[in-house]
Amino acid sequence: MEEKKFRTSAKCMGCVNAIGAELDKMMPHDDWSIDLQSPDKVLTVRSAVADDKIIAAVSGLGFKIEKL
Repeated sequence: MEEKKFRTSAKCMGCVNAIGAELDKMMPHDDWSIDLQSPDKVLTVRSAVADDKIIAAVSGLGFKIEKL
């Protein structure tokens, strides 16, 4: 499965939980992670879900997201 990476504006575990609630509707919980320690707050996705659906879900919550 392809691994995709996105830069996000997530800042805390509350942000991760909000984003996760949306991503969990599209894919298994183990198929994504957000690294809050990285400067770009990288969201890594291992799923066949289309990039535009991931971007729409995260940006719809008010977070910035762009593909790396």
